[in-house]
Amino acid sequence: MIKKFIDKLLGKSAGKTPTGPQTPAAEPEAAVPVGPVIGVRVEVPVSEHGINPALLDDRAVKVVTTLQDAGYEAYVVGGAVRDLLLGHRPKDFDVATSATPEQVKALFRRAFIIGRRFRIVHVVHGRGREHEVIEVSTFRAYLDASAAEQVAGNEKTSKSELAGKSHVVDASGRVLRDNVWGPQDEDAARRDFTVNALYYDPRRQIVVDYHHGLADAKKRLLRMIGDPVTRYREDPVRIIRVVRFAAKLGFEIEPGTRKPIRACAELLANVPASRLFDEMIKLLQTGHSLASLEELRKQGLHKGIFPILDAVLDDAHQHDGREQFIQRALADTDRRVGEGKPVAPSFMLACMLWHDVLRRTEQLRLKGEGPVAAMQTATDAVFDARIGDISGRGKLAADMREIWLMQPRFERRTPSSALSLVEQARFRAGFDFLRLRADAGEADADLARWWEEFSTANEAGREDLLTEARVQDQARRAAGGAAAARAPSVEGEAAPAGAPAPAARKRRRRRKPAGERSAAASASEPDDAASS
Repeated sequence: MIKKFIDKLLGKSAGKTPTGPQTPAAEPEAAVPVGPVIGVRVEVPVSEHGINPALLDDRAVKVVTTLQDAGYEAYVVGGAVRDLLLGHRPKDFDVATSATPEQVKALFRRAFIIGRRFRIVHVVHGRGREHEVIEVSTFRAYLDASAAEQVAGNEKTSKSELAGKSHVVDASGRVLRDNVWGPQDEDAARRDFTVNALYYDPRRQIVVDYHHGLADAKKRLLRMIGDPVTRYREDPVRIIRVVRFAAKLGFEIEPGTRKPIRACAELLANVPASRLFDEMIKLLQTGHSLASLEELRKQGLHKGIFPILDAVLDDAHQHDGREQFIQRALADTDRRVGEGKPVAPSFMLACMLWHDVLRRTEQLRLKGEGPVAAMQTATDAVFDARIGDISGRGKLAADMREIWLMQPRFERRTPSSALSLVEQARFRAGFDFLRLRADAGEADADLARWWEEFSTANEAGREDLLTEARVQDQARRAAGGAAAARAPSVEGEAAPAGAPAPAARKRRRRRKPAGERSAAASASEPDDAASS
């Protein structure tokens, strides 16, 4: 009865969804239809999709075949299929199946059910840094907001109301729980973009397509499934995802999908800060961060969405030196991602908030606060203003503060200080930050060159470099002393010829410890017995 009721709500017949190959439906019109769109299943053979099996991950294939052997439907799904169609090796592989989370967990030795909003299973292969997680989700039913329970609050304020419920939305229609299982065609309908609603069976080498995703992938087009406004309301983060995919893939955003973006942007205010922060990090770590920022500008999302980006994209900073530094930092991030090297969020954020911290630190130092204490206070203030209360904030702040506090230490090139610095675990991050500052003209290029050579030199080479640094520092001090001697007595006037040199600075006498002072005093006083 429940299933028939849901089918009626969705406007579907009570019959089964066809599972064999079907004739593709006509290409959709430019205007996106309103309401749920349950597509027709089309099985696309390898002769048409051209996916190279060599690009597949063996562990993802093993998860799919294990589920299939146990009698369940299972496919590689989503972004991995999209990337495979484009000839790219996917970074992550997700699997969709007809098995429930509990059934999936029972089939694998190291599998863990996670999540409340969406319950999924992480199947873990390997250990330590070499481990890989295959994310397995169960086919979900498509239920619109009218079929869901509604709460007045959000994830935090309505925890008791959400307990034990499967499909819940808030007052704006944002989905807070989505754990109602259904058939594959409904699962495809509830995905966001047509190019992300594709399923690949590695055993049969077919792509299952319900919404012309294959055609859109070939056209390099991002098209929302269903009514875009409704879909953005269900999950406002889709607004950020469409920008990220457009920048990452070089796709155009279909007009009907693009049109409501600005009007719906205010819905992002309801998204939890941690989730929005995670999306921003993804946006900047795709290897196309500069293109992502440009796409944000293009869609009118460069202000008021991410406080961190407000510190970077504000027009007031276009010509204050900050822009060049940020551009270099993001270009360096894109280069590292392109080379397959890891990128730490702490380093990227340290670059983006560096000038905010510098400005606040200087304000505190003018009030008499010490340099280290001023930077620590400034760091906390910038975090509160730009990042807020997010998961993992403590470690993130500690890593960023370490990079920042390392910068003045690069100026000290004594043997003990230099050797201590290069042995620090985060020396490379601190040095990379110094190098970026030098490239942007904010730090001495010779200083960056010296540390590059010192960090890689042998013992003899380091001795030579320390001698070089000592000579340079002596010359710098001498030049500074000479400049002080030539300093004008009145601003704008030269010191008169023959004027006396500045008075020599008095040398302070070292005060003796109390015990020595009393002994010395006793020795200098006349002996009472002798004087009598």
